[in-house]
Amino acid sequence: MLIGSRLPSQQRWVDDDGTSAVEFALIAPVFLLILFGVIGYGIYFGAAHSVQQLAADAARSAVAGLSGSERTALANAFLANNGGSYVLIDPELLTIEAAPSASDPDQFLVSVSYDASSLPIWNLYPPLPLPSTTISFSSTIRNGGV
Repeated sequence: MLIGSRLPSQQRWVDDDGTSAVEFALIAPVFLLILFGVIGYGIYFGAAHSVQQLAADAARSAVAGLSGSERTALANAFLANNGGSYVLIDPELLTIEAAPSASDPDQFLVSVSYDASSLPIWNLYPPLPLPSTTISFSSTIRNGGV
């Protein structure tokens, strides 16, 4: 008898040639769902961050105004000139509201909204919880400095 050889009674009757393919078929859909979910949400959060930064930058540009109407014009001009330079943002889908604050006359409020319905996150698996299609952020500046 040779060392390492098997006797007929010790034959291996289990065939595991296709187990890798079966494991891949079971795990791949879940993995792909998670992968595309991370990518879709990452794009959405990137767009949300850009809208937040747009609102803050528009409010900073409005600091130079002396009146409410001048500040509104400066904020609108900033959005018109720079809205397309932010990643993942289509400037045609942006809206801005810039006006003195109704609750505090010493503050000026800039609100920017973005219609995010064109982002690829909405193509994900429908039962997943999805955020709102409108991204909105506001930024406030104080009139007259500190």
